[in-house]
Amino acid sequence: MNLKTVGVVGLGLLGRGIAACLLGHGFRVVAYTRRQATHDEARAYIGRAIRDLVQHAGFAPELTDAWPERYTPVDTIQAVADCGFVIESVAEDQTVKRQVFDEIESVVGRGVPIASNTSSLPITCLQQGCKQPDRLLGMHWAEPAHATRFLELIRGEQTSDETLSAAVDLARALGKEPSLVLKDIPAFLVNRIGYAMYREALNLLELGVADVETIDRSCRNALGLWATICGPFRWIDLTGGPALYGRAMQGVLPTLSTATELPPRMQRLMDSDARGIANGRGFYQYSEEEARQWEELYLQHAWTVRELTNRYFGGVDG
Repeated sequence: MNLKTVGVVGLGLLGRGIAACLLGHGFRVVAYTRRQATHDEARAYIGRAIRDLVQHAGFAPELTDAWPERYTPVDTIQAVADCGFVIESVAEDQTVKRQVFDEIESVVGRGVPIASNTSSLPITCLQQGCKQPDRLLGMHWAEPAHATRFLELIRGEQTSDETLSAAVDLARALGKEPSLVLKDIPAFLVNRIGYAMYREALNLLELGVADVETIDRSCRNALGLWATICGPFRWIDLTGGPALYGRAMQGVLPTLSTATELPPRMQRLMDSDARGIANGRGFYQYSEEEARQWEELYLQHAWTVRELTNRYFGGVDG
């Protein structure tokens, strides 16, 4: 078992970003997917991501040519057998993930941690049926995986201390600032907070309080100002404290949406397979050029935020 070799199972957008992050920080990567086209797309993406790390994060220029020596693309799960840590990043489907866990557990050594890259599935449910459930935990990454400091580590009911400790060590070695989710709950931390915000934004839209552009602009100019340097609790402290916010919340909370079903606008978009910039249709319409421009803007912003947070809260690179 090689602790410097990590298996990545699944090479979609986040999987290939995870592989790039590992390679950028000196790890060997065994990358598994069955489709050659996906392997080709992943290799091209990783090359661009490594160049980003050199250009924006001060990584050694030699990395641009050196990373392929530590990268092994494979089309059989048996190839991850000697990995010291395995990260699964397949479709967000409980049945699919459990099948993949069975395949991984059939080849890796006993005690090798297996992390599931999931944004919402309860880890305790995923542990059911595993041969060694204590070595499974959640590892929620954010796109672009090679640039952000974000990483949530989620402990299921059966996750061992040793597994969690190994994941924390790996996260820090990758330049992340890991958030430990100590109680397994659907969607974990930031997505639960985000979904509550999305629901209220949709509620305001349905009520006719404002249009899509206005709601977006307001959030960008308000939340966008502070969310890159502090979270909601710090923001409350900075702008009046619990006493002020508590008095305001008492009157506002009863008026907020508590809907348990999707708002009609969201339901219609979902039913029409609106996938945002991926197919040019969402709350906005996108040409191929507009989609590319928004992707580039977001990536550039991610590097700007990384530089800002490293400056104020301590560097985590290298």
